[in-house]
Amino acid sequence: MINMLQKNGVDWSSIDTVLLDMDGTLLDLHYDNQFWLHHLPKRYAEKEGLSVEVARHSLLSRYATRLGQLEWYCVDFWSQETGLDVAALKEEIADLIAIQPYVIPFLQALQIRQKRIILVTNAHPKSLSLKMQRTQLACYFNQMVTAHDLGIPKEQETFWAKLQIVEPFNPQNTLLIEDSLPILYSAQQYGIAHLLAVQQPDRQQPPRMITEFKTIACFSEILP
Repeated sequence: MINMLQKNGVDWSSIDTVLLDMDGTLLDLHYDNQFWLHHLPKRYAEKEGLSVEVARHSLLSRYATRLGQLEWYCVDFWSQETGLDVAALKEEIADLIAIQPYVIPFLQALQIRQKRIILVTNAHPKSLSLKMQRTQLACYFNQMVTAHDLGIPKEQETFWAKLQIVEPFNPQNTLLIEDSLPILYSAQQYGIAHLLAVQQPDRQQPPRMITEFKTIACFSEILP
């Protein structure tokens, strides 16, 4: 445990702002994986009179063309693509929405130490609203910013420049915790000095081996 803390330890005295991703970071990605890989294909199959496997293959190919783009995260876009009310379908399995271990103690510790806590997510506002309603985490953030607010996904370096306009921060005194490696790379290129990757975004899947960035397996490792 001592080695783990030394490896992943954060010098909190040098951190003023903490940028936190939502899906796969603060929240278990299992919900999203179940929705996009199983629940939406099932409902799409029912609508189109297809087998679930054919429907899943059709959707996966369409997902692939939108990865890293704002449309991939857009509930309204996928409603148009499928002819289904995706926001309503998300509520059908909302019981699967879950907070990652030690997230609340971590957020409380940040508040006590008067760090500025910003949720930065690619999630569509409808998804954000559902998840905040289910988790009651909104009270811990000084601000919540979605890629849809800024018109650009976090995978693009210019996202961080736009974020700085609406939510000023000093990149040298900012920590970003995120599960997406492409997003961590874009933040690194922008100059955010402190970066941590989440090892196990989906608690139903094994931890990932990540060498490009410092990692955390659980928020208990970096409690201020």
